Amino acid sequence: MEGNPSSSCSRVDRRTIEKNRRIHMKALYSKLHSLVAHDSSREMTSLPDQLHEAANYIKKLQIKLEKMNEEKNNLMGIKKLEINNNHKIKCLNMMVGQARAPQIEVRETGSSLEAVLITGVDFQFLFSETIRVIHEEGFDVVNAGFSILNDTVFHTIHAQNSTRFHN
Repeated sequence: MEGNPSSSCSRVDRRTIEKNRRIHMKALYSKLHSLVAHDSSREMTSLPDQLHEAANYIKKLQIKLEKMNEEKNNLMGIKKLEINNNHKIKCLNMMVGQARAPQIEVRETGSSLEAVLITGVDFQFLFSETIRVIHEEGFDVVNAGFSILNDTVFHTIHAQNSTRFHN
């Protein structure tokens, strides 16, 4: 009895596909290995060790990036915005230097929060930072707007406490 020709053809196709997949994966691992800083004195490392090394390297880069951003903010005089739930109003000067310092005033009333951020036109990034912190503190932004007067931008943000809002 002769074998099914389509079956042998199918087997060859699967072998070719698998071989191409292995070649592609080997090229990707090689590229990953070349991008990761590693000791040149070490001998050839196994694939799982290379992946573990790459994951650790990425984690170290993330930590380094966070530290560099923190240092940049310190050099620019930016203080981290904090909302203290024990106080109804908290004002912070977020920039120190020659330019007029941006200010924020936060009022919490029950499950609502209103934040007024006053910045110069050069400090628009503070708006997104304020939104981020408000969100981290458990509030959902309901409405946000701004108006510009000369070189001053007035941002108004209304938010609801997300835990109380969703119950």
